[in-house]
Amino acid sequence: MASELQKIVILHTNDIHSHYEQMPKIATAFRTLEAKHAGIPLLKIDVGDHMDRMRIATDGTDGAANIAIMNATGYHLAVPGNNEGLTFTQEQLAVNYGRLANFIVLGGNMGIAPDGELPSWLSSHWIQEMNGIKLGFIGVTAYYPEFYALLNWQLHEPLSVIAQEVEALAQEVDSIVLLSHLGIAKDRQIAETIPGIDLILGAHTHHLFEEVTLCEDTYMAAAGCFGRYIGEVELSYDRASKKLVRIEGGSHSVEDYEMASDITRLIENYEVQGEDRLSETVTILEQPLTNSWKQESPLGNLLASGIREWVGAEIGLVNAGQLLGGLEEGRVTRKMLLTLCPSPINPCKFLLPGRKLLVTLEEALLDDYINKPIKGFGFRGKILGTLCLDGIQVEYDENAVPHHKIRSVTVNGAPLQLDRHYWIGTLDMFTFGSGYLTLSEGTQTEFFLPEFLRDLLAHQLKDSAALEGCHYRRWIKTNQPSRLV
Repeated sequence: MASELQKIVILHTNDIHSHYEQMPKIATAFRTLEAKHAGIPLLKIDVGDHMDRMRIATDGTDGAANIAIMNATGYHLAVPGNNEGLTFTQEQLAVNYGRLANFIVLGGNMGIAPDGELPSWLSSHWIQEMNGIKLGFIGVTAYYPEFYALLNWQLHEPLSVIAQEVEALAQEVDSIVLLSHLGIAKDRQIAETIPGIDLILGAHTHHLFEEVTLCEDTYMAAAGCFGRYIGEVELSYDRASKKLVRIEGGSHSVEDYEMASDITRLIENYEVQGEDRLSETVTILEQPLTNSWKQESPLGNLLASGIREWVGAEIGLVNAGQLLGGLEEGRVTRKMLLTLCPSPINPCKFLLPGRKLLVTLEEALLDDYINKPIKGFGFRGKILGTLCLDGIQVEYDENAVPHHKIRSVTVNGAPLQLDRHYWIGTLDMFTFGSGYLTLSEGTQTEFFLPEFLRDLLAHQLKDSAALEGCHYRRWIKTNQPSRLV
C-alpha cells in the first residue's frame, strides 16, 4: 500500500556550463517541485561543470558567482566536473568549495599530489538519513590524470574508487547513489560491473534521459546540458524493511518556468562584479589587429607566436577559428580577450615528423577543413578555420589540386625535412583527435596548465617585436613548381 512506502525525491542538474540565463528558471522549477513534494525528504544535486570560464561572471569572479547562485538555489550536494577541476587552481577551488559553498562537495578520486589525500573541503562519500532511510552518496570526476597532475592533483582511477566506496557503504546504508561526472559509457560500465549501486546520476557527455533507465540492476538518470532540463527522481522504500521498492522519474524542460527574481538579481550583481574586474587594461594598441577564419591574420599569427614562445617550440600552429573577432586600435581589456578567445583550451607541444606536418598544412588550404564545424574538447567557436603559423613559411599554388598545393615550406629559414621530427606548439584539443587529425599523432606531448590561450595572447600584446612580426606573411601564394624534398 502507498501508505507503507517512504518516498525520497532527488532533483538534479549537470553540465550547466555557466548558462546563467537558465538558473532563475531552474530555481523556480526546484521550488515548484519542492512544493509538490511537501513533506517528503528532498535533495538537490549538481553533477559537475556548473562553472565555465567563457562567461564573464564566472571568469571575473573566479567562480564565486556560480557558488553564490548554487547556494541561493538550495543545492545540497555537488561534484566538481573537469571544467571546475582543470580551469581553476587548487587555491581557487578551496575558496569556492571550502569557504563559500553551503553544500557538500564529493569527489573521491581527486587527491592532492604527492600522496593522493583528499583536500579538506572534499569528501569521498556522504551519508544522509531521511525519515529512517539511510542514503549513501559517492562522487567521482572525469579521469584526466595527466592534466590534473599539472595542477598538483593526483587523480585516482574512478572505477576502483567507486568499488571500494560501495563495499564500505553497503553495510551502513539502505541505498547507494553515485554522482558520476564520467560520461555515459563509463556509467554503463559501472552498472554492468559494480553491483550495489541503486542509482547513477550522470554527467560529462551531456546525455539526457527523459525517463530513468535501467541498466542491469542500476537505474541511470541525467539531465542533458546547459540548464535546459532538470532531473526528478523518486525513490520509494518499504517502511518496515527499508528495502527499495522502485525508482521512477525523468527529466523536465525548464522552458516554461518563470524566472526567479531573486536569482536574476544575484546574477546581475555578479555580472557587474565580473565586468568590473575584467575591465583591467592589458595594453593600448597603436593599430588594429584583424582576424579571419578563412586566411591568416595578424591576430591569429600573434597567438601562434605566443604559443610557440610559451611552450618553447620550433613551430607555432593555431586554428583561426579559436578567435571570434579582431581588436580595434586603442585600449584592450581582459573582457575583450575573453570575448574574442573564450575557449578554456590550453597550449601544448609535441614532436611531429615533417611529412605529417605537411599533410596538416595541405588540409589548412581546403574549404572542407576551414569550414568544418567543431564541438567539444573545450572549443567555444563555430568553425575550425585555417591555420595561423609562426616559425614557418609556406608557399602554395591555390589553383593546384587538393593535397598538392604546397610548393615549399621553410622552418625558421631552413627547408622542411620530411623525415625530421619538429617540436610543434599548438592546442591541447588537437591531441584528442579534433579538427586537424594528423596533429593527434604527435609524440612526447607536454601540456601547459593553467594558462589559457587568451593569457598567452595578453602576453604577446605587450611585446612590441611580436606585434610587428605578426603582420609578416606566413602563407605565400606562388605558381612556381614544388621544391619539396
